[in-house]
Amino acid sequence: MLRPHYPLGDYYQILQKNGLLASSAPLRADLTRSVRMVSCDSQTVVPGTVFICKGAAFKAAYLLDAAAKGAFVYVSERVYPETTLPCLLVNDIRRAMALMADHAWGHPSGKLDIVGITGTKGKTTTAYYLKSILDEEARSRGRRETAILSTIVTDDGRERRPAKLTTPEPLDLQRHLFNAVDARVGRLTMEVSSQALKYHRVLGVEFAVGVFLNIGEDHISPVEHPDFEDYFSSKLMLFSRCRTAVVNLDCDHADRVLEAARVCPEVISFSRRDENADVFAGCIRKEENATLFRVRTPRWARELRLPMPGLFNVENALAAVAAAEALGVGAEAVYNGLALASVPGRMETYHSASGGLTVIVDYAHNGMSLEAILSSVRREYPDRELTVVFGCTGGKGLDRREGMAAAAGRWADRIILTEDDPGPEEVVDICADIGRYLAPCGKDYTVIPDREEAVETAVMEVCRPSVVILAGKGAEQQQKRKNGPEPCVPDGMLAQKALARFDANLAVFNCFPLLGQP
Repeated sequence: MLRPHYPLGDYYQILQKNGLLASSAPLRADLTRSVRMVSCDSQTVVPGTVFICKGAAFKAAYLLDAAAKGAFVYVSERVYPETTLPCLLVNDIRRAMALMADHAWGHPSGKLDIVGITGTKGKTTTAYYLKSILDEEARSRGRRETAILSTIVTDDGRERRPAKLTTPEPLDLQRHLFNAVDARVGRLTMEVSSQALKYHRVLGVEFAVGVFLNIGEDHISPVEHPDFEDYFSSKLMLFSRCRTAVVNLDCDHADRVLEAARVCPEVISFSRRDENADVFAGCIRKEENATLFRVRTPRWARELRLPMPGLFNVENALAAVAAAEALGVGAEAVYNGLALASVPGRMETYHSASGGLTVIVDYAHNGMSLEAILSSVRREYPDRELTVVFGCTGGKGLDRREGMAAAAGRWADRIILTEDDPGPEEVVDICADIGRYLAPCGKDYTVIPDREEAVETAVMEVCRPSVVILAGKGAEQQQKRKNGPEPCVPDGMLAQKALARFDANLAVFNCFPLLGQP
């Protein structure tokens, strides 16, 4: 399917209609000229491009490069005297870019069933659960798998690649939605971050369903959200773009979430506590490495099975079930989809040969997520020593340090602090900051800046039946350091390597007989 080309006048009218034009002066350009591309990257410009000047680090040199390659108009919040190109002067470049991107790609969201998922924790897991359900329904009808835009991967039916952002920037996002339409996938599941909502990346996108999982203190820093209210209100913006809202009645501030959701024509609630919810889960139990629970929806009731440990994942699965209910998916597809679901870097579980040592890899990277996994593991393995290995990002999300320290201090027996995307900061300084929040808990901790060494130490120094949690990185293969992203070994591979050495030592020395007991 060829991407449509529209005249410049269309874009002018869209900006005018939405109150985005900052000048009433006539545009010195041919409004009938066809726009071949809308771009904010001078490297991609072709003749006939409308070029968008975006970003705090934008330089006039980028605009001059775009002009040399054939851009014939630029869109900006200021005029650049360095060029004679006509300027579409706007008062909000982010909103302008989102609406222009949507039009440039032919408003593809109107031709898809898109489910947007937001929340402080659980977005990726819920997205993968829902995709598995929707894929199962598609297979049963002889259709191709559905699309997903997640923290882990971007898969639109035409392109599949590791994700750069939880929610892509507007020009990339609309291209992916267009690809999904072109590939005839029919349905697309996507994570929607608070930053994407605050800065209008999804402006123009029609969501069939918007899922609100939960809300907690996260992403609050000078470079993200200045306070909790800004963070929360940004999340709630999702409902302004949805036909159906899916709301977790068990989350904090549920009353306010429900009130915001009432702008949608339909609201579906889900809960593990309130039997009056539209979608309710009960009778939750653990069976080896699986979790079983009974679900009731307005159309059916049956027991479902998750092939992942972690009682807290029932909430994520329930959100996926509620979203599937909103789309009219049948019980059989829901059951089979959840039974087959897997999420890279989420509750990946590895065991020693004896069964006495379990290592769990999980992306938990804020206080809420770490609290959920540690409390769940403590309930599932009450007699085992619990070790947690984690760090915190540098330069942003500073509130995570207190939240993760509180969770570790409450539940863990051993705490090892290490590297996790330190960015502009030193790892030891971040760990010292986390240590300040651990002090009131009265828990000792060890700082091992090298993550590979930290994982090996956590595994090799256990002395009795144990569970070791490797938190924060999941399946990621990069560490974000001062000079940018650098390759790293994913935690799952580190866990397997450490367990292999542990098993070899145990076989040779039989150091800890108790570790032969599960």
